[in-house]
Amino acid sequence: MGKKPATYADLEALPEGVVGEIVAGELYASPRPAFPHLTAASFLMALLGNPFVFGLGGPGGWYIVVEPELRMGDDVLVPDLAGWRRERLPKAPRGAALALPPDWVCEVLSPSTRLLDREVKLPVFAREGVGHVWFIDPVLRTLEVFRWEAGQYVHLATHSGAGPVFAEPFEAVALKLGALWDEWG
Repeated sequence: MGKKPATYADLEALPEGVVGEIVAGELYASPRPAFPHLTAASFLMALLGNPFVFGLGGPGGWYIVVEPELRMGDDVLVPDLAGWRRERLPKAPRGAALALPPDWVCEVLSPSTRLLDREVKLPVFAREGVGHVWFIDPVLRTLEVFRWEAGQYVHLATHSGAGPVFAEPFEAVALKLGALWDEWG
């Protein structure tokens, strides 16, 4: 007899400080991320928030949130950041989880989640038609940008260094990449 598929009760039973996700019936539990991971995710949220969420110095029109719970079919995923265009999500939901796939997700890679993010979660994002996926590696100091196109993710660019970059779907405003590595100079 096969292994019993993981349930939402299994997620709720995880100890505090552990992030749980269910993909293809399997429970994945990861420790809370290290500080470079947190810094990259938090600073990216700050950089995108004003121009894309609030329309200050940029076009607005987005909901961008940190660690949303996404329920996509039987899968429960928690990307580091996710964003929805307001025409698809005009009002913030009231519940803890959202079934509407985001237009963009960003995963900050760490040694404990690298394979999960790239090999397990990416196919779910593809199945659900997430338009753009970013992978940020705070150790290698890179930003990889992918766009869903013709039934697959197309790698658009790998950015590195500290300089300004224009990355889909937020290419309307330059992103100071060095800020993600805590380099403000």
